[in-house]
Amino acid sequence: MNKTAKIFIVMLLGCGAFAQSPPNAEKGKTLFETHCALCHGIGGMGSRGPSLTRAKLAKAPDDVALVKVITEGIEPDMPGAWFLAEQDVVNLIGYVRGLGKVAPEPIVGDPARGAGVYARNKCSSCHIVGGEGTSFGPELTEIGPRRSAAHLRESVVNPSAAVTEGFLLLEGKTKSGQTIRGLRANEDQFTVQIKDSAGRFHSLRKSDLAALNKLRGQSPMPAYSLPSAELNDLVAYLASLGVKP
Repeated sequence: MNKTAKIFIVMLLGCGAFAQSPPNAEKGKTLFETHCALCHGIGGMGSRGPSLTRAKLAKAPDDVALVKVITEGIEPDMPGAWFLAEQDVVNLIGYVRGLGKVAPEPIVGDPARGAGVYARNKCSSCHIVGGEGTSFGPELTEIGPRRSAAHLRESVVNPSAAVTEGFLLLEGKTKSGQTIRGLRANEDQFTVQIKDSAGRFHSLRKSDLAALNKLRGQSPMPAYSLPSAELNDLVAYLASLGVKP
């Protein structure tokens, strides 16, 4: 019997060879804050990973699926918590399921008007929505279920606060005096590939560089200072993307 099956028996029956006790949400909260909050946010409100404050989770519609997600992870973004004991997983599930009973964060803007704000600010010059736009920045087609409204708002007004994994900003300076700035597309011991804001790829030998600066914590996206109503509308639009009716 594999670990997933054993935990499922514990959850459903609360007895048997592997049973210890019913889910303890308080202990689950401690585990969540230790292992999960970095990506899912305090209280499961969402950060790098999706918000969990919803009645039905897209990747874990039932407890069997949630056990699998926790223990095995979701490639490539979420590692599996293979190191947790069965009872720890039971407690963690008890806490996560309780998050679905929390009232979702209110969205005060208008998505239709927000689409206009998105267009006027030429966001598609860096982002793709529904196949339209360019891929210098993260694709936003399914961003709504994956990020909380608070995270989306901060990403607009202070994008360097939470730089998306895989979007490391580099600045390479050649010995001839040329400066190339953009996102790291690939890197090994001898070479680095940089994708600039125009979508061009530059393949550089490190031996030809005078300097290669990794600008961690910096985002190529500028901070936007929008009127409050426009910001609310833009956040509402982004929060609506990928949400199934």
